[in-house]
Amino acid sequence: GGDHTITYPILQAVAEKHGPVGLVHVDAHTDTGDTALGEKIYHGTPFRRCVEEGLLDRGRVVQIGIRGSSYDPDPYQYCRDQGFRVVPAEECWRKSLVPLMEEVRTQMGDKPVYISFDIDGLDPAYAPGTGTPEIAGLTPAQALEIIRGCKGLNIVGCDLVEVAPMYDVSGNTALLGANLLFEMLCVLPGVK
Repeated sequence: GGDHTITYPILQAVAEKHGPVGLVHVDAHTDTGDTALGEKIYHGTPFRRCVEEGLLDRGRVVQIGIRGSSYDPDPYQYCRDQGFRVVPAEECWRKSLVPLMEEVRTQMGDKPVYISFDIDGLDPAYAPGTGTPEIAGLTPAQALEIIRGCKGLNIVGCDLVEVAPMYDVSGNTALLGANLLFEMLCVLPGVK
């Protein structure tokens, strides 16, 4: 649901119960901007606000599928400075993400993890119904590999954001989003 701003208050509540959490973040964008049009809270800033409030276990944050244009010559520097692992989309092209997710499972360990999936992490050929599409993204099969690769983690919450059905008359983006949410429910702890 909604734009990625929604993850910020969710992570405030999750951290209140669990402390700082690991994050598996699938997106075209890092969403670590500082401001837009003078506003500190918008869909491009939630993870910077989360860092500032200590909501994330920064050594257990992985961002997958990142790509697209930027105003900054090194758009991932802030993330790397925080200890995040950034996996640009081009590192995912033409291959299975099962080996990556084995590494991610090791990185996350048995501590609490949150999954945040922005539909624009997928290529707009599969999910055009989003407000900030970026070419050369992940495939639906890779999305399934990421989500299914989270099975066994101590998942304490998840979201799927930025679906804008009115931008996709075919309905495929909403269908894909619904299926990805179903897959997330299936990897929650205790689900058989």
